[in-house]
Amino acid sequence: MNLIILDRDGVINQDSDAYIKTLDEWIPIPSSIAAIARLSKAGWTVAVATNQSGIARGYYDLATLESMHARLRELVAEQGGEVGLIVHCPHGPDDGCDCRKPKPGMLKQIAAHYATDLTGIWFVGDTSGDLQAALAVDCQPVLVKTGKGERTLAKPLPPGTLVFDDLAAVADRLLS
Repeated sequence: MNLIILDRDGVINQDSDAYIKTLDEWIPIPSSIAAIARLSKAGWTVAVATNQSGIARGYYDLATLESMHARLRELVAEQGGEVGLIVHCPHGPDDGCDCRKPKPGMLKQIAAHYATDLTGIWFVGDTSGDLQAALAVDCQPVLVKTGKGERTLAKPLPPGTLVFDDLAAVADRLLS
């Protein structure tokens, strides 16, 4: 199985330090939608693992989150692709869950869903938490410069981290 796992905010859609709280605030990075569709059409399974502490903070509800993910699926489908499993952590940073990145719980959920080992699977994110979660389950950490990526790049990266301008550049590499 060709599996790639993506963070959402900052990788697929524009991020905001004030949280993405409504469907209108969920603004896709156009090249990311196209990249997901290209990967999907080439036989890749594209899964998403996203921290969504805005739910715990009361900024939006599960129905709003699901509407954002439905829109993501719709936009990718319009370009002939599909999005696989989307998992989210609804907890706040102090809730002590095992799913919130940098903990690897969501990545383990994806591995269980697809009955696959994550060793070497690319996990694309824009924060150090994403990269740490990738390392915790032997995924290949991949940093994109979109979202908080430039800020993350200013700090030391885990050894072996691959760095790309955006998700389109990741897709170009995997499909070349």
